[in-house]
Amino acid sequence: MTYTGPAADDGALLPLDAVRERVPSVPSVRSRALAALPAPAVRTGVTELAELDAARAARGVPELAAVAPVARVLVDTPLPHLDRPFDYLVPEPLDASAVPGCRVRVRFAGKLVDGFLLERAESTEHQGRLARLERVVSAEPVLTPEIVALARAVADRYAGTMADVLRLAVPPRHARVEAEDRDTPGPRDAEKSAPEPAPAPGSGSGAHPGAGPATDPGADAETGPGTGPGPGPWADYREGEAFLAALARGDSPRAVWTALPGTTESGPAWPEAVAVAVREVLRGGRGALVVLPDGKDVILADAALSVALGPGAHVALTADLGPAERYRRWLRVLRGTVKAVVGTRGAAFAPVADLGLAVVWDDGDDLHSERLAPYPHAREVLALRAHQARAGLLIGGHARTAEATRLIAAGWAGPVVAARATVRARAPRVRPAGEDGELARDEAARAARLPSLAWRTLRAGLETGPVLVQVPRRGYLPALACQSCRAPARCGHCGGPFALRSGHVSPYCRWCGRIAADWRCPSCGGARVRAQVVGARRTAEELGRAFPSVPVRTSGRDGVLARVGPGRALVVATPGAEPVPQGGYAAAVLLDGWALLGRPDLRAAEETLRRWMNAAALLRPSAELVVLADSSLPSVQALLRWDPVTHAERELADRTELGFPPAMKMATLTGSPGAVREMLGELVLPPEAQVLGPVPVTSSRGDQVRERAMVRIAPDFGPALAAALKGAVGVRSARKAPEVVKVCIDPLDVI
Repeated sequence: MTYTGPAADDGALLPLDAVRERVPSVPSVRSRALAALPAPAVRTGVTELAELDAARAARGVPELAAVAPVARVLVDTPLPHLDRPFDYLVPEPLDASAVPGCRVRVRFAGKLVDGFLLERAESTEHQGRLARLERVVSAEPVLTPEIVALARAVADRYAGTMADVLRLAVPPRHARVEAEDRDTPGPRDAEKSAPEPAPAPGSGSGAHPGAGPATDPGADAETGPGTGPGPGPWADYREGEAFLAALARGDSPRAVWTALPGTTESGPAWPEAVAVAVREVLRGGRGALVVLPDGKDVILADAALSVALGPGAHVALTADLGPAERYRRWLRVLRGTVKAVVGTRGAAFAPVADLGLAVVWDDGDDLHSERLAPYPHAREVLALRAHQARAGLLIGGHARTAEATRLIAAGWAGPVVAARATVRARAPRVRPAGEDGELARDEAARAARLPSLAWRTLRAGLETGPVLVQVPRRGYLPALACQSCRAPARCGHCGGPFALRSGHVSPYCRWCGRIAADWRCPSCGGARVRAQVVGARRTAEELGRAFPSVPVRTSGRDGVLARVGPGRALVVATPGAEPVPQGGYAAAVLLDGWALLGRPDLRAAEETLRRWMNAAALLRPSAELVVLADSSLPSVQALLRWDPVTHAERELADRTELGFPPAMKMATLTGSPGAVREMLGELVLPPEAQVLGPVPVTSSRGDQVRERAMVRIAPDFGPALAAALKGAVGVRSARKAPEVVKVCIDPLDVI
């Protein structure tokens, strides 16, 4: 069909298809579009569109929503060049359920895909015809405006897509849990809401913490509602009481907290301090969020929060809860049933309403760094969220990172530290195994893995309680070498390193798993091997023979012990897996310091001190701690003085001089050589940026040769660098480049 009247400009005939294109299908904007056409065209266009509407109604196609008929939907697509909302029409039957924040299904590029409805609008800027929402998956508004803004900020900060961030922020839907009545507690909540048995103080909530009947955190058993106890552990810090007072007033203080070492009968001292800060925030009617490295720390913090707030005033979100229980607790936060959350890095996006305080503990732990794109760090996510929500931020740990130190140096946060007299009274007595007096007494101590000082320390400690032995490597013998020439023993098939699982089996390849019963050294022909590195299980075996009457407990990747009793025990643990002792360890030995300090990593010294201090903080005050490392090294000196602040300030100064993070913003591009070089050629960087490389890198298995380029720039130009990288990735995506280049901003493994 063709309109036969005059056109607006040149008198040419105007096809009906052109009228359809120029007249959108949204009623609220149809009048404006028709007004732009000549009068005959308007009459013909209205007539034909009316016929189309009548035909659509005859086929059973529903009308559009009368109010706000346009839905802006973020489609779940991994393509970077499509990282933006798309407009869809809202059919009248979906009008009530298509609320902002709900999950929807839409047709996109010929396929049905999931998405989130971000907002409803009266009009659209799109000039063509809009598709309709296929269906509303759930009317539950799982995406709040605050989380939408946070996800957008995180995606822009890390040159990623908003869809990738929302996969981290919003858990998968569980229909049965979502269908439960809002006022009816879930199965586990119902069990814990039973009046008997009453929860024991300090008992926490077991393997699945944080579920139970809600109570008023403002009511205290001794002081009554509205008064509350004093500052608790914060009285030991110079700025502690002022920090709590600011939280109680509703202010938004930002602090870097250097926690004191030591334990109580119920566990470490730091969870109680975190619980007191959360209690003050909740008493003011605001919400709180605590992010911890792993599940072991979540259990400790959950128990402390249960004592400070009462059962049911908070929830714990961890990956091991299972999809149903985790979604149930997440919905309790979304619906406002609870206002305090404790969990691992995924909890940084929990929809806590009216956030007043965000806490991240031990921010130097690499578990805070997300393994999925766009690879955000929990500390940076919480800093963005605290800035957007005008909430307080507390970055705590026994050690201090260079990133946290830079926040203090910039004036963005303030320090919370204890007086030196208090630190000396709480800290263990640290002795390096290589000190001059010990070497003069025992010359073999220079080369021995367990010198006589370590044996004496363990023996004396076992007289009064459990002792801890920290071993950097897990397994039995994770690295082998030739007995004769000391050359590393490697697999003849794939080149991988050999290892031993026990003392009664043949070596095997850690990459391909092949058994090497007939291996011979290609350099000297030797057939015997020796240990290059000794793991935790071999260390436990040796200590068991040395102390035959003492039980030996191991804790590591194969099985993490949560707690040990006050009795005599030898605990062999890898870093981060140290069980919590009742009353503290009587002594400790930190083995193989060279294995931690000698790693080719920018953060090797900082990470070593962090692992040592976390283990040493579990000792009793003035208990003896032996560290097997050179006493002249800065990390060992910081441990001897228990002075992580000076060590972090020196680390930041050294990185500033060399141009390394956090003094400089760093981004890495990793992929095949051709893809990396192609992207570098197309990348439009700010003039202040400096490109380093690309250089070859190998995968952990050594079977793929890849290249990596680094781009560094001053922190003030960080947003410009992220925008340039995101644009380049989007161009490659739109061009359907066959090879993907991994872009990571502020990676942990810079070196």
